[in-house]
Amino acid sequence: MSERIDLEARYCAQNYHPLPVVLTKAEGAYVWDENGKKYLDMMSAYSAVSHGHSNERLVRLVQEQVERLNIVSRAFYTDKLGPFLEKACTLTEQDMALPMNTGAEAVETAIKAARKWAYTVKGVEKDKAEIIACTGNFHGRTTMVVAMSDEPQYKEGFGPFPPGFRLVEYGDIDALAEAINDNTAAFLVEPIQGEGGIVVPPPGYLKAAEQLCHANNILMIADDIQTVLVRTGKLLACEHENVQPDGLILGKALGGGILPVSMFLARREVMNVFTPGDHGSTFGGNPRAAAVGLEALNILIEDKLPERSAAMGDYLMQQLLAIDTPLIREVRGRGLFIGIEIKPTLCSARDICENLMSRGLLSKETHETVVRLAPPLIIRQEEIDWAVTQIREVLAEIDKIRLAS
Repeated sequence: MSERIDLEARYCAQNYHPLPVVLTKAEGAYVWDENGKKYLDMMSAYSAVSHGHSNERLVRLVQEQVERLNIVSRAFYTDKLGPFLEKACTLTEQDMALPMNTGAEAVETAIKAARKWAYTVKGVEKDKAEIIACTGNFHGRTTMVVAMSDEPQYKEGFGPFPPGFRLVEYGDIDALAEAINDNTAAFLVEPIQGEGGIVVPPPGYLKAAEQLCHANNILMIADDIQTVLVRTGKLLACEHENVQPDGLILGKALGGGILPVSMFLARREVMNVFTPGDHGSTFGGNPRAAAVGLEALNILIEDKLPERSAAMGDYLMQQLLAIDTPLIREVRGRGLFIGIEIKPTLCSARDICENLMSRGLLSKETHETVVRLAPPLIIRQEEIDWAVTQIREVLAEIDKIRLAS
């Protein structure tokens, strides 16, 4: 066991179960460990490193910005925030944005906006507003956010939780219709559930949900944090069904793999519920984050990463579907956001990830049954070929051991 692993285990709270590898360097689609071993990164920090590690344009820009103007808080105007928000709103066809840092912060911002909109615009009785979320959701781990989770571990020992949430089955439009009442403020949904296991909803579900929300004067808010910014082959995952949500939550790749950058975007009618002092963040929208966020958006478009994600994602999907093994239950996803669901009675996703790590490929399991594949969007076809070969051979080895036992 590495001394660095021992040191981290001694002083760091044990709220993660990392693979036993100590990373010290990264570039492009690769990372290196403390012994100099090279790995293909097929996870990209839960989609945060879509641009690739240490993107030259982003590294150079952040260095220049730190030397010029770094952190001043939003107590003052800066020359960077306006252009960043203009670009984000223009690309997503939203009217206004509220910048934050982490995805969970942006989700909390969306919840506050939806509730205040319900009281001040829709006319819901004070403190009665409800937000509908889905089973299997993951919107973060703050106390407010886990109140709408159905994952027992996220809640055990952390109550009491704030009220005002209802859960409906993900992908079931009839369940959503039945849950709506006069107090419903918003429907919060992931276009594809990431932490839930790369779960793609039935065709037409998001469009039907949009129509249902509009018919009942309810905000449809898309949590596009993991699927954000061309990960699925479109700028936003909602675009696969031509859905334009009333509110949109962005994060992860918005920071270019350099900084935590997030935001909540919405129609002007929704965002105008905020007044000075209602909500804020010391670091949200700081000049460094705004500069990086703007450049991250520019790179996505200029380097044609939506088209690249779609093409490489289709290729990866076809190669994975061609693997002949009894261990796989299903391969699903969109673009370069793919999950391999493993039959839990035959092996665990953790075992597969550890075996892949020994071969120089890094990924991470979710819920013990799904191997997540979300590489940097700059990944090349020959790198995908190599990765699929490792996956195929690991599955064959595990199956051979299973049959021999």
